[in-house]
Amino acid sequence: MHPDRCIPGMRKAGVWDIPDQLNMARQCLAHPRDNVAIVDLTDGYRETVTFGQLTRMTDGIARELHQQVQPGDRVGVLLSQSPWCAAAHLAIWKLGAISVPLFKLFKRDALASRVGDAGARLVLTDAEGAALLGDLAHPVLVEHVAPSDDPFPCSDTGPEHPAVLIYTSGTTGSPKGALHGHRVLTGHLPGVSISHNYLREGDCLWTPADWAWIGGLFDVLMPGLALGIPVVAARLEKFTPEACVDVIARGGVRNLFFPPTALRMLKAAEQAIPGLRSVASGGEPLGAEMLAWGQQAFGLTINEFYGQTECNMVVSSCSEDFPVQPGCIGKPVPGHEVAVIDEDGNPIDEEGDVAIRRGSASMLLEYWNRPEATAEKFRGDWLITGDRGVWEGEYLRFVGRDDDVITSAGYRIGPAEIEDCLLTHPAVATVGVVGKPDPLRTEIVKAYVVLKPGAEASGSELQDWVKARLAQYSYPREVAFLEELPMTVTGKVIRKELKVRAAAEDKQC
Repeated sequence: MHPDRCIPGMRKAGVWDIPDQLNMARQCLAHPRDNVAIVDLTDGYRETVTFGQLTRMTDGIARELHQQVQPGDRVGVLLSQSPWCAAAHLAIWKLGAISVPLFKLFKRDALASRVGDAGARLVLTDAEGAALLGDLAHPVLVEHVAPSDDPFPCSDTGPEHPAVLIYTSGTTGSPKGALHGHRVLTGHLPGVSISHNYLREGDCLWTPADWAWIGGLFDVLMPGLALGIPVVAARLEKFTPEACVDVIARGGVRNLFFPPTALRMLKAAEQAIPGLRSVASGGEPLGAEMLAWGQQAFGLTINEFYGQTECNMVVSSCSEDFPVQPGCIGKPVPGHEVAVIDEDGNPIDEEGDVAIRRGSASMLLEYWNRPEATAEKFRGDWLITGDRGVWEGEYLRFVGRDDDVITSAGYRIGPAEIEDCLLTHPAVATVGVVGKPDPLRTEIVKAYVVLKPGAEASGSELQDWVKARLAQYSYPREVAFLEELPMTVTGKVIRKELKVRAAAEDKQC
């Protein structure tokens, strides 16, 4: 990274600025009271919420809860993007308690598993959320809480004190609760700023990702508040290119975090969005074709970043500092030591397990009530991400999830590159690529494709498309067309379900 840049969260390059006393509520509200904290578009019109107003909302909730909540208690937050959602988390942290983000699109079983596992007796929500919650926990309706002019004291927590319990999206196995301390926000600040070519005065952040997930909560909302950058709150019932453009225009958005699914939808609609200063993307890798499209659609280079719920924002691109290398997700962010290691925990220069050394400020404290899973997550001093990667100079190339990599005729094939290639075909809306068992090759590449409305394409046409652009051995030997793909609530393709489908098809043959 540029040696002269001021990197938030760092005393100097590679050295964290983490005090002995640290509370994320104090960290997020330490700005002039008249400055804009949140641009609220949730009710159909534009309203600005200052840091003074957000503090009053936070203190009102804290006073409402303080006789019911003790330090260390888990309190759910079942709210969509809104100023009250931000205030709910901040109030819980002020009390020294642990916030548990919950997603409004969860069905009862998903809510029950998380609320029950966390032991959350109270959930901050609204009338809609209370109906979803039922008798799972006691709802506290935030819209009925009066903002307070009487400042509520902030608990004197430290960086290791538990603050937030975020459940994984469950792409592999049942969701686990990643418990983070108050240092987690500081751990996100360098990567968030770098991925937006260094956040600065005049910027304004938004993401369509819900604030119930680490991507919305700690890649956008809380870093924006901590850095004094206004954040747009916009409740979209459904993401559409038209709704996205409307939010950007009305909110004055200059800086966007787009999950890859959102980018693919914009590309499918041929939607250009001029006037932005930065676009960051994480969750799944992009490829050369998507990056080239982003340059045309936005007039800038999309900065990819990498991390996971357990340890986030550890690798990033930064087009202002160095050329983005297609197929790679960037370079390690200062403060995070990232390596590709072998089974013995030794760093290697060939394909291996992507790992992060202990000491990263955004690293989880533990999995909630799962000591065995916590132990399995580490290999010596390294946190194992479960992803495979390889270095290309200083750049990290993402190969795929360890259980997603396809072994075919001796080749190890990452599905992401093939998916990206197929997405460049004008008829393809979205795609998932997996390995299908094969007696000769071990596995063959199989693509499950969803076409754009009204579009047509044959399997052989899509096979030829990949053959002409990628290595001969990586083209999909089978192509199936579906109405929709299995997706997580965060918009990632659930390849595990596609692999089960492919294996079942193999048995039927």
